[in-house]
Formats: sequence, structure tokens, C-alpha cells
Amino acid sequence: MFKTILVPTDASEAARSALILALEIAKKFGSRILLLHVVYTPEALGYTLSSGVTVPQEEVSIYGGEVLAATLIGIDTGTVPLEKKQKPGHPASAILEEVKSSDVDLVVMGNRGYGPIAGSMLGSVSQRILSKAECPVMIAK
Repeated sequence: MFKTILVPTDASEAARSALILALEIAKKFGSRILLLHVVYTPEALGYTLSSGVTVPQEEVSIYGGEVLAATLIGIDTGTVPLEKKQKPGHPASAILEEVKSSDVDLVVMGNRGYGPIAGSMLGSVSQRILSKAECPVMIAK
């Protein structure tokens, strides 16, 4: 039923809870997990850096790798196939792109708990994914 489960992460407790839930689902359905961290870049936010200021790709990769590793600390993935991936961009857009490009069957993600009013003002990533993803989305609390 769910071949590929996408778990976006920022290494928060909500994201770690989502990963634990996704692992339970993956064990039941024989799924693989794609653990994704999206690294914000100035370009993704519509900004350009002033001349002479750059963010080396190596630093972006190191930071992304640290977030992925931190998400997995103390979590037993067992025999579930898990692929770690990072990409630059805006989280909601990058997650939606990944859903399409990786044939994702289910997204399991955390919720920071802003609620409907604050979330709409703050632009909750989970709300955007829930409304725009072309596959089922499960929000873990």
C-alpha cells in the first residue's frame, strides 16, 4: 500500500515522533523511508546575498547531515530501508517536489502545534503539505 514514506525533518521532537510513527507503518507495509531535510537558502526566501558573501555548499551539506544524524539519535530503524536526503530550498516547496519526483505514497511529518489561526499567519509547512500534496499526509503530534 505504501511503498515509499517521506519523513521531512528539522530534528525537532515533532519530526522525531513522525519518524517513529513512519517506522511503525513501514514495518507493517514493508515500506522504505525517505528522510528529508530541506536547508533554507537565501534564494529560497527571495533574497540575494550582498556581494562577497556566500554560503559554501559544503557548509550547507554539513549542516544538513548533522540534522539528519540528530533526527536518528536513539531511534532503532530495524530492518526498514531508510534513505537520507537533503536539498536546498523552501521547505514546503521542496517537500512537494520530492513527493512527485520520488513517487511518495505517504508523507508523515511533525506539527509544531501553532494551531489553525497562528499557523495560517505563520505559514505552517505542515498545513501547506496537507493541502497540496498529491498523496495522503499524516501529521504526528
